[in-house]
Amino acid sequence: MSAADPEFDPAPSVAPERVEADPNDPTSDTDSAADAAEEPRQKEWWEDAKLPWKGKPRREDILCWIGFSLSGIIGLIMIPLRPVLLGSAPLALVAITGSRSGLVTIGALSAVGRADWWLVGLILGIVSCVKWDPLFWWAGKLWGHGLIELVAGRSKWAARNAGRAEALARRYGVPAILLAYVVPLPAAVIYATLGMAGMRLRKFLIVDLIGSAIICSLWMFLGHQLGQSAVNVVDLIARYSGYISIGLLVLIIGQAVWRAKRRAARA
Repeated sequence: MSAADPEFDPAPSVAPERVEADPNDPTSDTDSAADAAEEPRQKEWWEDAKLPWKGKPRREDILCWIGFSLSGIIGLIMIPLRPVLLGSAPLALVAITGSRSGLVTIGALSAVGRADWWLVGLILGIVSCVKWDPLFWWAGKLWGHGLIELVAGRSKWAARNAGRAEALARRYGVPAILLAYVVPLPAAVIYATLGMAGMRLRKFLIVDLIGSAIICSLWMFLGHQLGQSAVNVVDLIARYSGYISIGLLVLIIGQAVWRAKRRAARA
């Protein structure tokens, strides 16, 4: 091919020079901002849709959530300990959990002359039964419908019961606190709805304590009427309480493993 050929280029090919970004050029900042905007922002822990609050949690939100966590941990720990305490220390069981079976046991023991301290057990039971209730009232006041959505999100059955409990609280108001002790609906939703509706804490606590006093007295009276027959059952539970506790512990661990596998399968 000759030099006269128009397709012939005698000059060597030169690689294009790399142009460095000028820090004084405003367009370079715009490009950097655009690149940064394209990168997905990592969500904060408190932006989880499963949490009841909207936006960044306040101090009171954190405190209320810690209270819920504490109540759950105590409840979980007490599951395998209940059979042991029922047979050996029903007063401690009632003081910690407000256990109805513990109240029945104390009533039965008093009937056979083995619990002169039954009144102490009744008072402890009344207080223990309501110890977490103000927390749900507070959650309703803080988060509105957030706690109800949290309870309802567990399953279709939970959503249906939560809806019924909310409707009950909105319809009856103060009497709904008493109904929470007898109807098979989540009391937490009833209390949260009343807190959301603006009921005063003092009124809530007074009515709640009245309801607790009535129901605890009835359970203890039932135990007193059963007498020795109930004591025989408690003594039998106490004899095998160790095995029962181990069985419950295995059940808790097995359920936790099953739920973890189920969540992993969904992910």
